[in-house]
Amino acid sequence: MRELSVEELLAKVKRGELGVEEALGQLNRKDQTPTLALQQAKARLNSLVGLENVKKLVEELEAFIVIQKRRQQVALATEPLVLHMIFSGSPGTGKTTVARILGELFRQLGVLPKGHLVEVERADLVGEYIGHTAQKTREQIRRALGGILFIDEAYSLARGGEKDFGKEAIDTLVKAMEDHKDQLLLILAGYETEMEGFLSTNPGLRSRFPIQIKFPDYTIMQLEAIAEKMLSEREYKLSKDGRAALRRQLVAASLSGELACGNARLVRNLIERAIRKQAVRLMQTGSSSREELMLITAGDLGGGEGF
Repeated sequence: MRELSVEELLAKVKRGELGVEEALGQLNRKDQTPTLALQQAKARLNSLVGLENVKKLVEELEAFIVIQKRRQQVALATEPLVLHMIFSGSPGTGKTTVARILGELFRQLGVLPKGHLVEVERADLVGEYIGHTAQKTREQIRRALGGILFIDEAYSLARGGEKDFGKEAIDTLVKAMEDHKDQLLLILAGYETEMEGFLSTNPGLRSRFPIQIKFPDYTIMQLEAIAEKMLSEREYKLSKDGRAALRRQLVAASLSGELACGNARLVRNLIERAIRKQAVRLMQTGSSSREELMLITAGDLGGGEGF
């Protein structure tokens, strides 16, 4: 039997052919059957190491969106879907990755028509003369319509004060949030302290971003798990001494403060360098067994030296 659309269910209720409770039951069943693409996007989010606070919030957002649509379908008052966000945290803590996944989730939930991500920074928005900034900013907004405009280090837009062209970019963005409220989701990202200062300089801005997510620095154990995942996806694995060398490097980076400036990005650089070193080692030794082609050793990781 063919599943009825929402419009067909409502028509049947109006004609008296279907009771309200039965119609609600069918709507519930429709909501409880996520599409494959939605399931895949949620699986990608859940596969990320750590970020439990982010995963919980996304679960809440999905439930909120579904319930508001269900209320709309039965003519109940609904809350506005204002989903503009602030992402605060160090580089390499998953902000851009999560933004991409959110784009796909919101597309599947019918919030965004396209769900693509346009990532920009100050140089992409701020021009060199009067009027140039608004033009550049509107162009990036046009590219992002139907999806997410992700502005990294957003606080740099306010670094020059009232006379800086960055203020013009902010004003243009605020206008776009109203003009394209059903076509655009704006995410401002950057270090937590700087983002807080940025929002304090423009009180009206904070209220426009009801969702604020903090991305904590990864722990050593989480970074080890990320490294193992990166290697596994590339069909490599760590030897016992390689695992110990990886931990020593992560601890050294944490003590030096270097880790807080990169997090998973530093881990990715470390793994990619180790893979190159392994290739040189295998070429020199002439080794080519399946096990040897997969194994990353302490030597490939620099023997425990720092980044």
